[in-house]
Amino acid sequence: MQTLKAKTVSSLTKNSYQSSDLKDGRVNRTLGQELLATSALTVMGTAALVGIHHRYRKQRQPDARLQDYVTSARAQLHPLLSAHELPLMRLRYACQQGAAAWREAYRTYLTEDKGYDSNATDSSALHTTTMLARPVCWVSGVASIPKNIALIKNDNDNASVSDFGVVGIDADRQIVWQTTMPERVHDIVVRPVADAQHEPNYDNNNQNRNNQSNNQSRDVVVMGRRPSEKFWVLDTGTGQVKFAIQASVNRHFYGHACYSLDGTKLYVTENDTINLDGKIGIYDVHDHYRKIAEFDSHGIGPHELIMHPDGDTLVIANGGIKTEQASREELNLDTMRPSLVYLNRHNGSLLEQITPEHSQMSVRHLAMHDDGTVMIGIQFQGAKHINVPLVLTHKRGETDFRSLIMPNNQWQCFHQYIASVAVDSERNQLCVTTPIGGCAAIFDLNTRTLIDAVNLPDCAGASILSNISSSKTKQTHERGEKAGFIVSDGQGQLTTLSITDVPMTDISPSAGRVLIDSQPHMMSFDNHLQAL
Repeated sequence: MQTLKAKTVSSLTKNSYQSSDLKDGRVNRTLGQELLATSALTVMGTAALVGIHHRYRKQRQPDARLQDYVTSARAQLHPLLSAHELPLMRLRYACQQGAAAWREAYRTYLTEDKGYDSNATDSSALHTTTMLARPVCWVSGVASIPKNIALIKNDNDNASVSDFGVVGIDADRQIVWQTTMPERVHDIVVRPVADAQHEPNYDNNNQNRNNQSNNQSRDVVVMGRRPSEKFWVLDTGTGQVKFAIQASVNRHFYGHACYSLDGTKLYVTENDTINLDGKIGIYDVHDHYRKIAEFDSHGIGPHELIMHPDGDTLVIANGGIKTEQASREELNLDTMRPSLVYLNRHNGSLLEQITPEHSQMSVRHLAMHDDGTVMIGIQFQGAKHINVPLVLTHKRGETDFRSLIMPNNQWQCFHQYIASVAVDSERNQLCVTTPIGGCAAIFDLNTRTLIDAVNLPDCAGASILSNISSSKTKQTHERGEKAGFIVSDGQGQLTTLSITDVPMTDISPSAGRVLIDSQPHMMSFDNHLQAL
């Protein structure tokens, strides 16, 4: 085993995590004057309308008083003031969004019509968030989204479509919020709740808040798609962008990250664009996600990484493929060196390293069972006629990978490409997806055999349904079905896969064990879907 010291790289890191002020002083002064004038006109206009309304009201109701308007306003405010923290937070955020829209409108007017510096912008212009008042259960990247939630089901409004974004999804698979992104995104990583008591505003008297409230106050990291040089930190409850992080010099990201179990550190797969070696960047969550160190990944092209249940071990999928800066071109398909690596997260020492049976079996996507077994999705880079296992498992101490079992060893149905793996530890089931093969499959981990595979064109994201309460899941339980998985696809569908609780001998071969329920949306979901 090798041991590598973590080297501090904060001097090489450039983090952008706050909305910048307008750079031009003239724009600041003019903007303030314009907003003050607009506010004054708004107040005067409102007073005039109230006066006119009261005059005609007085003719019909002689006992009408101006005090009635104040009483009515108080009556409207009372339910709001007695509401829970989450609705108040959403109202506050809606006001912030409105203020940001006003600022951007005035900024455009000043820069375009009055000739001020067009570079004097604030970063709120980079992201636009729209939101509905519902709790979020999943977060997904989106390759194309409508510009407004209200337009999601308008099939004819092509002008309302934006390119890239992130969406929050509720228990009924409806879109709660959507936030535009300046580039295509990949992995979605939700911060664990274990570190909540360390937050500056944590209230010990309210430490028994329900899980839903905890979910809505967590960070979610959105990774740019390889070879991006950025990732973003959003609020799970509102979709608001909190921080935007830039890669270090001579580094780009590989699209995946994971938190330590205590939520204090973020680990990111990165590429050394000089030597083309894999790196693991370490970011301090409490210091605005500042990069503080990095480790060697002990391989090439690290893709997904996850945290072991012991809390001290990183599990890394080294895909084995070399790529250069700002490029997705594979440079070494004939000399690939894929591996699965176990790394000490505290000092970077190599604990174990396992290589697959074929050098072109790129180890790409991972999921962790509660018992410490790693679920592995393979993307094979060899000739199309070669049939290799694409779903493997490994547990520390085992000398080799173990393949799951496909009927007649027919792995070709996945077209050599596994996009996501999701594990349900409670029910001991695994879901894998392939957009190229156009199907999602569920395996029984007790027998390591296939339960069923269903046709879902362009499916990629996968997550579990456990602990999600909705009208659909309640109906599912009443019909004798077991909670299963949710799968997203590029055609805009969020599909639940529910396992029937009926023995296979009692089902006709054509019926299948997996029941499908799809919810369509006017957007194209991207590679990964993450549950809160």
